[in-house]
Amino acid sequence: MTHEREITDPVDLCLPGGRLNPEAVGWTRRPLHRANLRGWGRRKRWEYWGIVTPTHIVGLVAASLDYAGLHGLYVLDRATGRESAKDVVVPLARGAVMPDRSGSGTASVSGGGLRIDLADHAGGTTIRAVSEAIELDVEVARPGGHESLGVVVPWGADRFQYTVKDLGRPARGTLRVGSLTHRIVDAFAVLDHGRGKWPYSVVWNWAAGCAPGRAIQLGGKWTDGTGSTENALFLDGRMHKIGDELEWLYDRHDWKRPWRITGPRVQAEFHPYHEKVAKTALLVVANETHQCFGHFTGRARADDGSWIDLDGLTGWAEEARNRW
Repeated sequence: MTHEREITDPVDLCLPGGRLNPEAVGWTRRPLHRANLRGWGRRKRWEYWGIVTPTHIVGLVAASLDYAGLHGLYVLDRATGRESAKDVVVPLARGAVMPDRSGSGTASVSGGGLRIDLADHAGGTTIRAVSEAIELDVEVARPGGHESLGVVVPWGADRFQYTVKDLGRPARGTLRVGSLTHRIVDAFAVLDHGRGKWPYSVVWNWAAGCAPGRAIQLGGKWTDGTGSTENALFLDGRMHKIGDELEWLYDRHDWKRPWRITGPRVQAEFHPYHEKVAKTALLVVANETHQCFGHFTGRARADDGSWIDLDGLTGWAEEARNRW
């Protein structure tokens, strides 16, 4: 079991003046935080969805940084390695709608020939994204009893992040790339919901892998020293929170070499087969992300002490470096 505090009742992320609410620091099994962020300029709000199908990997992001909206739609053809993408920057994040609660309301962004709409409802989430060359229409179910990891990471009273990582949700729908339309079946989706006020410069690692009945969520660097982690094992929809900080070992000169992610309850290797590189340089804003897709081997320890096999989980591992 983790040393971190589990939150079981709804709570506001911020105090009335906009500083971090100490009662919000902890983790949840379902979204319970209201991200009542105040002020302008340091707020970061985003919805990221990754969808893995037998034939494609899809990533979409709708993000407001207050002074800019960074939105994107990405498709990888797993058989050919061909990438299709549409990325846009919207000054002052004009038109971005971001609900203050995960799992409720509709997030929507548009600009530069891209529109994304994410509508939560009782049974799950409807995802629609359209650009000239790519069109995505997907229903992501939320099975009964399904748990997600919510956690607040506190750097200080004025710098903090609330994140929800929701893994392994069934996805069905259609994907159009150019003139070809593909059915999405036997697929899973992963959500990264983020709301907070970040330091200007930060580095993070994130890994997520899923298979029927099993999933692993791992993070690193950005949470080190805060007393909070975003690490968890999921078995049949139930979360097993992992409170240990993890060691990440990988080759920054060859991103497709195996990654090792280890700690007292995690002994994982990640084996990439494709690297996606994203770079942004906009005056004071810069980003470099190396996101690798592949599969996991190894094991993780459940709450009852048993070791769970991670072999065959499919997903990604990434390093992101931001100045924002």
